[in-house]
Amino acid sequence: MVNQKYLEKAEVLIEALPYIQRFNRKIVVVKYGGSAMLDEELKANVIKDVVLLKLVGFKPIIVHGGGKEISKWVGKVGMEAKFINGLRVTDAQTMEIAEMVLAKVNKELVTHVESLGVQAVGISGKDGGLLKCKKKYSGGEDIGFVGDITSVNPKILYDLLEKDFLPIVFPIGFDDNYDSYNINADDAACAIAEAVHAEKLAFLSDIEGVYKDKDDSSSLISELHIQEARKLIEDGFVGGGMIPKLNNCIEAIEHGVNRVHILDGRIPHSLLLEIFTNKGIGTAILREDGEKYYHEHE
Repeated sequence: MVNQKYLEKAEVLIEALPYIQRFNRKIVVVKYGGSAMLDEELKANVIKDVVLLKLVGFKPIIVHGGGKEISKWVGKVGMEAKFINGLRVTDAQTMEIAEMVLAKVNKELVTHVESLGVQAVGISGKDGGLLKCKKKYSGGEDIGFVGDITSVNPKILYDLLEKDFLPIVFPIGFDDNYDSYNINADDAACAIAEAVHAEKLAFLSDIEGVYKDKDDSSSLISELHIQEARKLIEDGFVGGGMIPKLNNCIEAIEHGVNRVHILDGRIPHSLLLEIFTNKGIGTAILREDGEKYYHEHE
């Protein structure tokens, strides 16, 4: 008699089959950040997940930030991180550090992917004119070299995907004067997902997903249409930090991304569990006409 454990493994693979078929050759953008970037074991898990997506026929693109790492290096050189309205004030010296640190993080991720036998290329938003931006103001205040994306030229991403590379992007762009700007990684992931008409955009961060009641962790919502997401914001059910994320998700869907997933990167393999199983682990946000395909009874 075959061991039950092996039968269960086979069932898991079969459960994944319709999702593999559905998303074969489709572009998936993964925004990678939070604790999963700092913990080596979680980092290895996330990279394995993305490599698996690539090897079963998806076309993943990773977009990552590195805020905590930037703060660490700003401290190392004896400077103090300053924030206005939750946004990092980026003077010329901080900008220089941010670009160096993000490039360092980027090449570490490339090395991880390459070590698993998949070819990766790390680029910034400057490469191929990927992310053009203008100066961002926060409540009218000047916060330095922080950029708002004005346009995305995805040609370099299409070229890399066509040649079977896994692109890994860090969010530094430039303006019309070719000055460098640090861009919020969530904003960059959304803009890139919209520009390449991604089938999916997945946010890996330190939150489990969207709750019906922000103070009740058992009220996690598996799936919601964008009109439901808007209503949660309007009715005040969503906490502070989640509002810009949800607005980003809504905007991405309005600009052609099919599904957006908010996932807890602290849960090992949350990306695979969300994409390949009948019961998602985070929150999926979908278009008005999007089909809900998690089975509530499971």
